[in-house]
Amino acid sequence: MGKRKRFDGTVTSGKMQKTIIVKVLTLSKHRKYGRIVKEYNRYKVHDEKNSAKKGDLVRIEETRPLSKDKRFRLIEVLKKDVTAHIELTEEIK
Repeated sequence: MGKRKRFDGTVTSGKMQKTIIVKVLTLSKHRKYGRIVKEYNRYKVHDEKNSAKKGDLVRIEETRPLSKDKRFRLIEVLKKDVTAHIELTEEIK
């Protein structure tokens, strides 16, 4: 058996219940021209505790199919988004 895929990415949406959308950046070399190319993939990720919010840096891991589109689950939140916290404190003032 092979290892499960693990990615680090940024949460782009957290509007669903127990589901977040994570944008993962992949750098690869163009076959013909040799230039480094950025590619982005978006994955629906299962977040049982609703702990991740928009802008957070998270680690996700491949798992069995949980729904039609969900094939990943949240392992950990690596870094909380500080800009969201600043915006909230400014609105309160």
